[in-house]
Amino acid sequence: MTEPAVTAVAPVFTVGGDLVRDLGRDCVRLEVCEGVEGLRTLQAAFLASGVGAKGPQEKLAHLDGTTVDLGSALRVALGPDAQQRTVFEGAVSGLELVLGDGDPPVVVAHAEDALMRLRMTRRSRSYPHTTDGEIAEALAREHGLRADVDAAGPRYDVVQQFNQSDLAFLRERARLIQAELWCTGTTLHLRTRPARPGTAVTLLLGRDLLSARLAADLAHQRSEVVVTGYDADRREAVDERAGPEAVEAETSGGRTGARLLTRTLGPSTSLRVREVALDAAEAGAWARAEMLRRGRRFVTVTGLTNGTPDLVVGSRLTLQDVGAPFNGPGYYVTRLRHRFDLEHGFRTRFEAERATLNELTSSPP
Repeated sequence: MTEPAVTAVAPVFTVGGDLVRDLGRDCVRLEVCEGVEGLRTLQAAFLASGVGAKGPQEKLAHLDGTTVDLGSALRVALGPDAQQRTVFEGAVSGLELVLGDGDPPVVVAHAEDALMRLRMTRRSRSYPHTTDGEIAEALAREHGLRADVDAAGPRYDVVQQFNQSDLAFLRERARLIQAELWCTGTTLHLRTRPARPGTAVTLLLGRDLLSARLAADLAHQRSEVVVTGYDADRREAVDERAGPEAVEAETSGGRTGARLLTRTLGPSTSLRVREVALDAAEAGAWARAEMLRRGRRFVTVTGLTNGTPDLVVGSRLTLQDVGAPFNGPGYYVTRLRHRFDLEHGFRTRFEAERATLNELTSSPP
């Protein structure tokens, strides 16, 4: 049986805990976006005239606060009844009225998840004798959020936040140890990739997967990453290195970018100079994190599905019928956009990455 080409199930909107059917009826476009750096955003467009707007032209729907308003707690679900999943939970931060030439008026709502609170707070301060996880816990408490932290890393003598928003600062700390930041409801999560929960999804080209672009690229692969610095207490130079074994610890077969690079183009070392480590623990953690960042992105895919509400950032993805080098499990979803409109229905666009390319079954001629 052929699967339908369009999934035209309208979004379900809950405002302040109450189901608001008028928003689902009048929704003409919806986009929900998220990446591994955190802050899920929503943009939804609603017809402001028609069934829900009675009276003269100035009586437009969705502008009187009865359906949605600035600061409203908003939750959105997508998918058919049996597969319906919540794809957004946050607060409305902006409202627009679009009056087009000959087009019906449209109200556009913009919303962000709870990380919006961190985005809107900018400061400079120091954190003495702390870890990145403890910084995340402290920031969560200050913004009235619960903290869920599982991100091993070094203990720093001092960490400085200099004229940064709390969100930008926490993203920087997460990058240094290759942890991921996100929010669910009122819980702030900071976890390394293996510790992040995610759905398992299989996509078959021509059924679930409508289109895809896959690439294996050696340009940014390195056979070794080096981080240097100076340990003032020990009065000695710091020189820590990470190689292919950091990436291979997360894989189970296949060809990694670091090994392929060394075999085909020769060894290549990346010396990190952006951050200066103050002891060996810092340098080792940062070198391993940078090696993981590069190695994990050896194979990348951008794809479009026929609406997959189970797909989230952190999903473990299996691709089928996409070519022998790229087939199989091991993909990790890093960026996502759920979209609904009246032309195409529900579609999901995603980006994912994998550290390995499948072994060749036969030698090239």
